[in-house]
Amino acid sequence: MQSRSDYRTGVFRFAHTPYFFPEVTTLSNYRRWYQPGGTSFFTLVTYDRIPIFEEARARDLIGEVIRNVRDEMPFETIAIVLLPDHLHAVWALPPGDKDFSSRWKKIKADFTARWLAMGGSEARVTESQARRGNRGIWQRRFIEHLCRDEDDLERHCDYIHYNPVKHGYVIKPWDWEASSFRRFVDVGQYEWDWGRSAPVSIVGMRDEI
Repeated sequence: MQSRSDYRTGVFRFAHTPYFFPEVTTLSNYRRWYQPGGTSFFTLVTYDRIPIFEEARARDLIGEVIRNVRDEMPFETIAIVLLPDHLHAVWALPPGDKDFSSRWKKIKADFTARWLAMGGSEARVTESQARRGNRGIWQRRFIEHLCRDEDDLERHCDYIHYNPVKHGYVIKPWDWEASSFRRFVDVGQYEWDWGRSAPVSIVGMRDEI
């Protein structure tokens, strides 16, 4: 198992990260990304906070699964961060489509099946949970917040990108590679050294894990 100091050296990576993120070219991105009624922030947590995503093969697999589901059931990943035991993301669904639950259900199910087939570890579940077919990979539920407007979207993107600093893995978001932060820097949304301290935009926000 890797230590926190390992993460600070940048060994924690997403495979093929550009495939997660939208093509963005202007500074009016939040206005362009925002889809009224269809732009939401999500938090998914592993079962019993088991640090599954410390393993490179787990990080690679979740990336592949998300891309596969996206190809089958379209959505745009505006921002994302993967931590050892949870992930945050902001999605924009196609106009008129609000069925994010089916997408996350499939992502969780596909990852679980493939991860266990690879011999991946899982947390211990109770006997009753095991009888129901539950596995120790994901918490059953997830957090969802519908972004009210472009400002709310921006706040939640800030929350996502600051999260590795909040949890003490790095001293600035740039140092955490399992994130869309560098993509945002590339298009001028952030300076590369943004986020050494908590941004004003997220002060007072409800803790989303």
